[in-house]
Amino acid sequence: MFPAAASSHKMIEELSLGHWPSLSTLFVDGWVLRFADGCTKRANSIQPIYTSTLDIHEKIKTCEQLYERNGLPTVFKITPFIHPENLDNILDEKGYSLLDRTSIQTRSLDGLKTPQHSDVRIDTYSTNSWLNSFCRINSVDEKKGSTMTRMLSNIRTTTGYISLLVNDQVVACGLGVVERGYIGLYDIVTDKQHRNQGLAEQLILHLLHWGKAQGAEFSYLAVVVNNAPAWRLYEKLGYEEIYRYWYRVKK
Repeated sequence: MFPAAASSHKMIEELSLGHWPSLSTLFVDGWVLRFADGCTKRANSIQPIYTSTLDIHEKIKTCEQLYERNGLPTVFKITPFIHPENLDNILDEKGYSLLDRTSIQTRSLDGLKTPQHSDVRIDTYSTNSWLNSFCRINSVDEKKGSTMTRMLSNIRTTTGYISLLVNDQVVACGLGVVERGYIGLYDIVTDKQHRNQGLAEQLILHLLHWGKAQGAEFSYLAVVVNNAPAWRLYEKLGYEEIYRYWYRVKK
């Protein structure tokens, strides 16, 4: 059984702020402004999830100036928990584009299947080997890899950096972060030459069992709505959608 829906859903948003951290953060009247040298929208966007009291138009203008000063586009993450509730409409009227509709999905860790592929490694901190494998598989350039290293070092809760090997070669990897009874899954990637072989499912099962051993009772993840292969995988693993979010980006 999951915790009460409204509170647990908003908690997942709070968890994700720390599980995929930025390099620096500003707070502007209930809005959380995140900056990470442009590495992912999640870490370089405004999370308007707490009560807002200032004039909304002046506040948006202030945010735009702050992001422009940092050489970044102004990006808002729009969830069911935004303040004010009509913020998405206001941004739409201001010409902000809508990008990356994303599904937040959860599952209980009861009844997990036992993984069959045994050649995996889980480190509790980010190693050069894991990061090099991730960057190779996910085609991440050196600059973004350096930024990711700094971002990952900001995680302050229990982490599991997982690598799955075939013939001594890392062909899939990902990250699990455990806090307050949840394990969040991040950046699950499989080498192109080894896809459609069930390896991502095996990797995730290992990571979920590891998370359960660390005290997690539930898991959450985010998947872009039009990513059909990932959607099918997570459905097979028993994940169910609880809400969606998207981004509004200033043109």
